[in-house]
Amino acid sequence: MIDFKAVTGQVASLLDRVQDDRLEDATPCGHYTQAQLLNHLIGLCLAFTAAARGETGPHNDAPPGEPPTTLDPQWRNELAHRLAELADAWSEPSAWEGESLAGGVTLPASIMGLVALNEVAVHGWDLAAATGQPYALDPAVIETLTAFTGQDSDDQAAREGIYAPVVALPADASPQDHLLALTGRNPAWRP
Repeated sequence: MIDFKAVTGQVASLLDRVQDDRLEDATPCGHYTQAQLLNHLIGLCLAFTAAARGETGPHNDAPPGEPPTTLDPQWRNELAHRLAELADAWSEPSAWEGESLAGGVTLPASIMGLVALNEVAVHGWDLAAATGQPYALDPAVIETLTAFTGQDSDDQAAREGIYAPVVALPADASPQDHLLALTGRNPAWRP
């Protein structure tokens, strides 16, 4: 089991400094605007919370579609709430047992938990980078996610639809930058 709270809490701490007049601005996450990234975060929290609880339904039984471009006016409160629920759901030992369903995919729950943590951690960086905020993951989280994300780093076919190609970095780049590069992100990305 991994404690999600350090990651979900850090992502939640970014929300108050997201500017409403910049929601259409770009992010380092493909073609997502800030609004789409925030909607994606809300959706993935719902799906992975349901996965942790062993639930099936509209939040986790189909692949995610393109996130909406407009946000509910209460998105800050909703996302903060969803992040806390996600951390609570994965704090239960039973969440890591058996199989879980999210995004229309069934995986061992121990793997699904890592997918969920990776999604929140990396998209948290996307949001921080897009909004010019500092973001530093816990070294233990970085180590765990680097091992998880890097297992297929030489096989782009296995990564297709999940990550862009690995970004080349100098050997002395930080561990967090190496994790981001494994997910196809350029750690030097700026708005």
